[in-house]
Amino acid sequence: MDTKKLRQKILDLAIRGKLVPQDPNDEPASVLLERIQAEKEQLIKNGEIKRSKKSASSDTYPYENVPFEIPESWVWTTLGNIGQWQSGATPSRLCKKYYGGTIPWLKTGDLNDGYIYDIPEYITEKALAETSVKLNPVGSILIAMYGATIGKVGMLTFPATTNQACCACVDYSGIEQKYLFYFLVSHKEEFIMQGGGGAQPNISKEKIVETLIPIPPRPEQVRIVNIIENWFAIIDKIEQEQVDLTCAIKQTKSKILDIAIHGKLVPQDPNDEPAIELLRRINPSFKPCDNAHYQYNLPDNWEWTTLGNIGKWQSGGTPDRKNKSYYNGEIPWLRIADLQDDYITEATEFITQEGLNNSSTKFNPIGSVALAMYGSIGKVGILTFPSTTNQAICVCSNYIIAQKYLFYYLISQRDNFFMQAGGGVQANISKQIIVKHPIPIPPYAEQKRIVAKIEELFVTIDKIKESLEA
Repeated sequence: MDTKKLRQKILDLAIRGKLVPQDPNDEPASVLLERIQAEKEQLIKNGEIKRSKKSASSDTYPYENVPFEIPESWVWTTLGNIGQWQSGATPSRLCKKYYGGTIPWLKTGDLNDGYIYDIPEYITEKALAETSVKLNPVGSILIAMYGATIGKVGMLTFPATTNQACCACVDYSGIEQKYLFYFLVSHKEEFIMQGGGGAQPNISKEKIVETLIPIPPRPEQVRIVNIIENWFAIIDKIEQEQVDLTCAIKQTKSKILDIAIHGKLVPQDPNDEPAIELLRRINPSFKPCDNAHYQYNLPDNWEWTTLGNIGKWQSGGTPDRKNKSYYNGEIPWLRIADLQDDYITEATEFITQEGLNNSSTKFNPIGSVALAMYGSIGKVGILTFPSTTNQAICVCSNYIIAQKYLFYYLISQRDNFFMQAGGGVQANISKQIIVKHPIPIPPYAEQKRIVAKIEELFVTIDKIKESLEA
């Protein structure tokens, strides 16, 4: 279920007057706007706000080219007509006396499309007195005007100032705060489309205040908000159930793999060729390992060995990015992002023969099993075509065990690889760690049965997930 689209659909129905029925006993919104206009005029008369140039004639005239039809008791107006809008400012960072005070100072990253309960940065009374920053009261609705956060909104639960990237609205009497809040949330994509500018897209306060908004009667605003929040509460539960389901599925699959590598997923067959015979065909001098050196005891006919003993492992390399002749060729070149714990059916980047010849990257044959060593440590993939890789991937080829058994075993060891990771900013494991890592080897026939059982169970689990999400 796409809950994001469902939320948007509910908001769309709400602002069109289709979420709750109209009540003919409600005072029409046109009367509400007349009272708001009177309130506004009084504020102007008292010198608390200034009259905008565009409002000199009338604030309630009929609007042309409205986005959609609304109920008879509703009315169109602009955001500028239903509240006082003001942007903030950033006190000079060079003046240390402006920061570290007791007045919350909000940035767009603090907007969460919900109530704002915490703001990490504070300014002083001196900053409030000496700069253009303004204090917004409890209940103010905030909207982000700059960058990637355009259209993000929030509602203050305490008085706060903002930087210049936020615009705040103190609504007039008769406008339900949450109705305005949900309208802005519903209008986010339109604000994004309006965002101009260069490297940092933005909308202006002027664009915001000129935005048309459909206004229902005040009682209907309240009913709309209540229904929206009832629906959103249900969707919240669905989303949490989806998270819980995803977590449960992940844990179940992990448990299946754990049982499999302990020899407890399928029964052993005494007629199977023992794993030691498989290992001795590759290395006649192979000697059984002492179980005491390893994590757990294995069934009869299984053997412990290391990943380095079951195949050829090699990492790749990155041709010089400065040399354009090394790229956009015909040779697939894999990065960690191409590993998705599945068969690898396509590459997103290609190198030339010249790039191959002048770098440490190497060809890997079809069927090779790839393992991520950096960042997304433990992600795996199986090549369905010959390919090269970057240095963040280690690839096993010419292995002596069942392909999918190796694949699933590596997935089961992801947490163990993470625990062995070193490095600074980007955690990593080395090829040396990989080849020394232990692996339990069942008889080859049992490996095949294990893989078949794993995939049978995984298909069943995935079908259950799909049915629950439908």
